[in-house]
Amino acid sequence: MARPERSSSIKTTSIKSPLKYALLLALGAAHADDQILQKVLVDGSRTSQLGVADAASAGTVTQAELAARTVYRPGEMLEAVPGLVVSQHSGEGKANQFYLRGFNLDHGTDLRTTVDGMPVNQRSHAHGQGWSDLNFLIPELAVRLDYKKGPYSAEEGDFASAGTASVAYANRLLQGVASVSAGQHGYGRALLANSVETQRGSLLYAVEAMHNDGPFTRPDDYQKLNAVLRYSEGYANNGFNVSLMAYKADWNSTDQIPQRAVRDGQIGRNDTIDDTDGGKAHRYSLSGAWRRTAEDSASKVNAYIIANQLDLWSNFTYFMDDPVHGDQFAQPDRRVTSGLNASHSWHHHTETGNSETTVGVQLQNDNIFNGLYSTQARRTLSVTRQDHIVESSAGLYVENNTRWNAAFRTMAGVRLDRYRFDVQSGLAANSGKANDHLVSPSLSMIYGPWQTAEVYANFGNGFHSNDARGTTITIDPKTGLAADKVTPLARSRGMELGARSSWLPGLQTSLSLYRLDFDSELVYIGDAGATEAGPPSRRYGVEFSNYYKALKWLSVDLDLAYARARSRGYQEAGSYIPGAIEGTGQLALTVDDGGPYSGSLKLRYFGPRPLIEDNSVRSKSSMTLNGRFGWKIRKDLALELEAFNITNRRDSAIDYYYASQLKGEAAAVADIHFHPIESRSLRATLIRNF
Repeated sequence: MARPERSSSIKTTSIKSPLKYALLLALGAAHADDQILQKVLVDGSRTSQLGVADAASAGTVTQAELAARTVYRPGEMLEAVPGLVVSQHSGEGKANQFYLRGFNLDHGTDLRTTVDGMPVNQRSHAHGQGWSDLNFLIPELAVRLDYKKGPYSAEEGDFASAGTASVAYANRLLQGVASVSAGQHGYGRALLANSVETQRGSLLYAVEAMHNDGPFTRPDDYQKLNAVLRYSEGYANNGFNVSLMAYKADWNSTDQIPQRAVRDGQIGRNDTIDDTDGGKAHRYSLSGAWRRTAEDSASKVNAYIIANQLDLWSNFTYFMDDPVHGDQFAQPDRRVTSGLNASHSWHHHTETGNSETTVGVQLQNDNIFNGLYSTQARRTLSVTRQDHIVESSAGLYVENNTRWNAAFRTMAGVRLDRYRFDVQSGLAANSGKANDHLVSPSLSMIYGPWQTAEVYANFGNGFHSNDARGTTITIDPKTGLAADKVTPLARSRGMELGARSSWLPGLQTSLSLYRLDFDSELVYIGDAGATEAGPPSRRYGVEFSNYYKALKWLSVDLDLAYARARSRGYQEAGSYIPGAIEGTGQLALTVDDGGPYSGSLKLRYFGPRPLIEDNSVRSKSSMTLNGRFGWKIRKDLALELEAFNITNRRDSAIDYYYASQLKGEAAAVADIHFHPIESRSLRATLIRNF
């Protein structure tokens, strides 16, 4: 029997009836290509993953849930993934910091992020491997967020060991939306989005402008322009779309500062050491997606070309390396990324169950120009390194999902990846070519003879690629000493036991216990222009996630996670992994009785972390309380009030421990360096549908 074609447009009003919402979900309204735009507070039920997900730690966040979240910056939308913390240590235009499953993922390594099938992670980036800049994201256009944790899916490749987050945009809107926001600390935002129906399809457009200073002594002066233009025809599983996206921004940075300078009264918590730090970026993309579904098969293809540019100026050690000019450095990165993903699935039906086999191919090429310069007040003093990189990869995977009977199903897959690196360096000794390949099998077994529960066992291999410059390096460009090449692809191995239950009406609970090993935590140190090889590592953890529709007008989210991260084998300095997240928690309450008023509160706990290998220096915990109040003035007009850090806590958004030297200090001092969370602030948004 052929699958039904899903509706391609949904009215942009609140879904108050749980029965109506469940019907929309049954029709596929919450699936990746369905078209919803809804910027009002809602209480929509969470999508049940019983009989759908292949792991207790995988799930879907619907558009209704995303719209109800209070986010300070676009990247924080990913905190809808249980156990994921999104932070920032610099200016608003910089890629966020991500923490998940015992990892400090830096700016994205080991968290594979995509938007409409386009990779967000940038390989061999000037500042950090897997750089994931989500500032181009327009939250109101997001109709679905799919997430997976662990290397248990053959479809997911590079950077997916800790997890994946996949965001899908709308194709068409039945109502336009215009919103204007204003808030403290120089915050302002305007959005206009609508669809125009043509004879054969639909043309969607969205334009966003934003400004934010933040609470810092030297304002961030973050200025962003963002636009999306998309043409689509057909339906979610039988149609196509073509999209243009454009994003441009520039900003000042208040980077992390040393505790001693604040403690001694030299600077305040919101001050900076080098007031010329900052950056500018742009992203332009052209992409397209095509899908066809027949009675017993399905095909999908998406292709993209992305032009990214970043100019970043940072100073983390102040006057330690250069007492005269200071230690500011620039990291320019310009690249064109192109790629294609294609897959075909066959569906087979038996007397006792069904089976689906998928074959897919993923191709990507990055043409990169980047460098590392010593600078003063954004003026170049010297060139540490300058490189032209061509990095190409091809991934082939086969995956089979079989339901053997009413109680038991499996997912088995295997993936083959091959990478080719070509580096032309300003230092001839660091030029060269390298290649590598990996085979990554995976297996998931799901047992659920009960109507309200399932148990899961997952096993799989994954990997992350390392910076291309590390694969050909022979001389450290900063010290001039000999340097060792690194393995191009670092393998991970994971296993997980989990359970999911809805035994109590209105309550959805999932529990997962996992272990993840890395052969080596090799990373490119962009601040030094070299690659460092870390020892093998192992992480254990437990995650407990709950969604409870306690009353018709009240829903509760409670997510708790704990991880233990250690280096394997004897390590003289210690076995702790600096920055590795240990405990996180999130409690969210949403109130909506179906009337004109609604509200929500979210409490986020970000636990202490080791900052040095022997655990003698640790960060403190951080806790924030955010809230939102909505008033539907009339059918086409709504007002939203958002409050961030309501209790005005003076916590850190991030902590590091390293040596730096302030002007006037005789020698470098090892110290905690921190970036403060933003002080209490309020924002108001007026939304008009038309």
